[in-house]
Amino acid sequence: MGLEENHSPIDPEVRAYVYSLVSALGGTGTDEDGCYVLGDDALACLKDLKKWLKLYDEKANRLDVARCLAEANLVEGDLLEILAAWPEDATEDRVKSKIALACLELMVPLTWPIEKNDTQMTVNHHRHIPYIQLAQTSYKRSILESQSRTVLRTAVRIGLPSIAMPMSERSPRDEGIIKLILYLFRNITIIATPRENKEGPTSRSATIEAFHHQDVLALILTICSNMGEDFNTQDVVILELLFHLLKGISVEKLFLDKDQLEKSGSAELGALLAKEKSMHRSYAKHAPSRHNRFGTMIWVKRDEPGRVSTVSGQDGLMNGQHTFSKMDQSKKWNKPKQRSRDVEKANDRFDIAVSLTSNATAHLRAFVEEFLDSGFNPLFSHIRRAIERETDRVFEVHTPQFFFLISWFLEAERVRRRKKREAEKRNKNTKLAETFEADSFSLIASVLTQETFVLLNRFMQDRLDMKVWRDVNAGTRSFTQILLIVQDMAESSLEEDQEVAENIQNRIFYEETTHDRIMAIVRGYKDQGFGYLDSCTELSHVFLRMLERYSRENVGLQVRSKRRARKKKKVAAIQRGDADSNDDDAASEMEDVAEAERVSKERKFDFNRFASKFTTQACIDTFVKFARFYNDLNTEQLKRAHRFFYRVAFKQEISVMLFRIDYFILFNRIIKGPDPLDRTSPVYAEWEELVRQLIKRMVKKMKERPELAVEMLFSKIPSSVFYLENGYEKQTMRSKPRAPAALEVRGAMTRGEQIGVVVAVLHEHQTDAVDWVMKILSTAASERQSWEAESTARRAENQSGAESSEQASKAPTILVHPDTEERRIAVFKDAKLRFLMTLAGFDRLGIDDEPNATWIIPSALTARQLHETHEIVQKHRNNPVMAYGEEDSISAEDMLRRKPTVKPRRAEYDDESEGGGLGSDDDNDFLFPAGGPTNTGPRTAAAALERLKKKRRNRRNSTLSDNEGAGGLDDETREHRRKLRDAADLEKRKKIKSAEFVYDSEDDAEADKLFFEREDLRRTGQAKKVMEVLREGMVNPKRKKRKSDAGDEIRESIKKKQRTVEGESEEDDDVLMAEGSSSPPVQGLEDDSHSEEDDTPLSTPMDEPSQENVLSEIPANIQISGDEGGGGKAFMPATGENDGVEDDEDIPMISSRRRQRAALMFESDSE
Repeated sequence: MGLEENHSPIDPEVRAYVYSLVSALGGTGTDEDGCYVLGDDALACLKDLKKWLKLYDEKANRLDVARCLAEANLVEGDLLEILAAWPEDATEDRVKSKIALACLELMVPLTWPIEKNDTQMTVNHHRHIPYIQLAQTSYKRSILESQSRTVLRTAVRIGLPSIAMPMSERSPRDEGIIKLILYLFRNITIIATPRENKEGPTSRSATIEAFHHQDVLALILTICSNMGEDFNTQDVVILELLFHLLKGISVEKLFLDKDQLEKSGSAELGALLAKEKSMHRSYAKHAPSRHNRFGTMIWVKRDEPGRVSTVSGQDGLMNGQHTFSKMDQSKKWNKPKQRSRDVEKANDRFDIAVSLTSNATAHLRAFVEEFLDSGFNPLFSHIRRAIERETDRVFEVHTPQFFFLISWFLEAERVRRRKKREAEKRNKNTKLAETFEADSFSLIASVLTQETFVLLNRFMQDRLDMKVWRDVNAGTRSFTQILLIVQDMAESSLEEDQEVAENIQNRIFYEETTHDRIMAIVRGYKDQGFGYLDSCTELSHVFLRMLERYSRENVGLQVRSKRRARKKKKVAAIQRGDADSNDDDAASEMEDVAEAERVSKERKFDFNRFASKFTTQACIDTFVKFARFYNDLNTEQLKRAHRFFYRVAFKQEISVMLFRIDYFILFNRIIKGPDPLDRTSPVYAEWEELVRQLIKRMVKKMKERPELAVEMLFSKIPSSVFYLENGYEKQTMRSKPRAPAALEVRGAMTRGEQIGVVVAVLHEHQTDAVDWVMKILSTAASERQSWEAESTARRAENQSGAESSEQASKAPTILVHPDTEERRIAVFKDAKLRFLMTLAGFDRLGIDDEPNATWIIPSALTARQLHETHEIVQKHRNNPVMAYGEEDSISAEDMLRRKPTVKPRRAEYDDESEGGGLGSDDDNDFLFPAGGPTNTGPRTAAAALERLKKKRRNRRNSTLSDNEGAGGLDDETREHRRKLRDAADLEKRKKIKSAEFVYDSEDDAEADKLFFEREDLRRTGQAKKVMEVLREGMVNPKRKKRKSDAGDEIRESIKKKQRTVEGESEEDDDVLMAEGSSSPPVQGLEDDSHSEEDDTPLSTPMDEPSQENVLSEIPANIQISGDEGGGGKAFMPATGENDGVEDDEDIPMISSRRRQRAALMFESDSE
């Protein structure tokens, strides 16, 4: 007894308690004709068993109670009997209702699937799980086979009172009962034998038929169609139930009618027989006969000395190729063992095909059609919102199930529509087809919204980053079916469907991240299984076809590529010196990421450029691996692989990528064998032509590039592809490295404090750089101190040449040599280290962008200064100050910012745009702007004025002639003349020499002396001319005029002339200016309000006594109009008030060679 207890996997006390409860529950009695009889405390026993399961198995993480109940045959012997004994008309019996509900509460945990990974498994689990799983299979068999008991219908009856209540009136208990029923149906669907056939008692067909006969499918349709209105929290349970009910079922076969299904089965059987016959035929060529029954052993020598391989059988004597092929078949590859990975749960796999019986197919097809018509939109829209809100009832496993079901039902909708069209063409079900066409695609509109696309893209990208390939497979299938549905909508006869399809395609193809994700999925295939390989190749095939068609129809297609902007934003803030923006960035990282998501850039889409990304070696390897299953692929899959290789070789013109030995071996095996593609296949001719053209191109390219013979052994890199295609290597321009931006310290700090900030920043990660700078400073200080001592001794010895030696005594510069290669790179690229060296007094020779420029310690730094710098660096090296400020402290790194670059003053002719400079065509950019002082003399000024008048007369005459002519000049002639005028004006403006941008040069004593001598001569000559004019005027006086009248007349005449001249052209001002005068502009006209007694005296500077004496002799009634250059003089006597007004002829005027602009006051040039 003790030995049995030691080896018993279950505690004997637990077993005794459980067995006693099962016995007290009830049993079959002879008095009741073999019917099941409940015990006196049956309800209490059921509740106690439920407590044992919950408190012992779940909390202790053991399976002892479940094992005991399986051994005691509780489900089959008691629970099912109790549920079957509850008659349908006994709905008012509350005791039996409670007992039935208690039985249901026990059946749900007993049928719950056990899902534990290796890390969660214990010894107890390893003992009990195999037994419990076999027991669950027997539970399912008993539930499904008991047609007379109708256990499932009884479970539905238990939940009907709760289901019939409005959602607002249901209690938590009612919600729990509904969930309990649905969980029972889900558990029954999940339980399956490892090797089930389509007609087994626990097969999928048996489950579907039982669900159909016992109204489970009708209950599911009811809940789905009212999801969101009468039901809320049951969506996830329904999702799991549908997933495990539909996974692995072929949609194409589901929508075949009975005749088509029989034909399909016959066709499959015929294909298998033909394949077997082909295998026998191939084997018969080398099969043994009575004449070659004798054994044969062949030794094949290897390259290594003493190593041989053996081949047995006479067929090895046929030829060398067959011998090597047979030797290869006998090889075995000892695959290296890899670390154990998380094995995918069998219950979650959806790429394992499942066959159904004809009855199950008919029932499931009717259910799917009704579900698409009434329950698809409510259920999937409700689940999508729950996933977006991340509610507690949604787990990680539900999201891939959600997207798999989307792909399955969308494919079902596509196939159903195709079958309807085919039936309409055969004049069958015409009325149903017309009714269906009127519904459009609105029955599945809930998964074609922007919210679904956003959720799908985020899900695929997250799972792709985490490399959860099963979830990526589910998202890939869903995205493919959405694209195919959109394609069908674009071909619909309804205009509304076409508009919706156009908008969806625009949204999908607009995001460049979607394009990149498709390529990453195809490139990322390694060994994820055939299901993943099939889905990723189908997605790339469909996406490329639709994108090519859409880009051809929309030539101006724009795509948006998102870029991270956080780094740029931070750099911009540093350049502005905005400390607040940096603080905000550091305070809210999430806001920064959100801002980065909003930054995007649009560009025109180029399909050829996008398609070329699928011609990489990784994408080609993926499709080659897919083509290796050519014997197991259907026609659509073979077409998919053929179209890809055709696109690479002939559309993209990169056939070199397919020139590899192993690729040609595969292509030859597909066409010629051994075990070739069936010649009766619809795509055999296309594959044969493709292989023939590839071989033809390979032979041609081999003649052009003999190097291809070596390259066929390896994968092609882009440089090799370019060389093989063009015959020369691709020329690449390497960008020259640029030096980092200069830094500075915020605020006003001393040099020592600035060094402290930089040392604190470098102290955290680059302490060795600070030590290296200290070492350089110490060595340089010692060397400079030695030189200074030597220089002092030399000066003491040579007293006579003290002055010359002081001028010549200049300390030699000290070169700074980086100690390592990393240090040399850091000296060029590390902005903080460069800033520290600059603050220490180091100078850099050469241009900024020279990586190997030399750093030196200049001669101006003394040994004392170097010692002081070394002490400052050492002080901050030992005690770095990491933060500055008391209240709102700023870190040392934030104290640094980019030094703002001050652009030099730019002349008017500078142009930063393309094509700028002196050769720019811009009319506004010239060496000098018009309007400056010009070098014109009196004759030049007069001639220029005459040319200006003539030009104006000619323009006026031409305008009149144009207006008076019959038709005038045509537009072409006017445009030609305008261009000639613009060209002449441009040429004239380019010749302008201006002193506007002439700046003060350095002082030159000799030049200043000559300048002042010339000015003195000019003033003396001018004074003499003025005196001569005055004397001539006093010798020949004329009749006087009243001062005010004469002055008014003169001023009016001058103003009139001035207005005329100023209105003519801008060139008049340049021409009428005096030549060679260094004096400033003279005073303006006198005010008209001056009376005759207000004789304004001439203003003369006090530092010119010679001119003051001369001008003091001028009568008060004479006004002088002087010219800067002295080219022409005129005087006007001021007459009395009683004199009459005469014409201008009575005023004595001295003729001048140019016209005077105004009566001006004369000032001295010395001003």
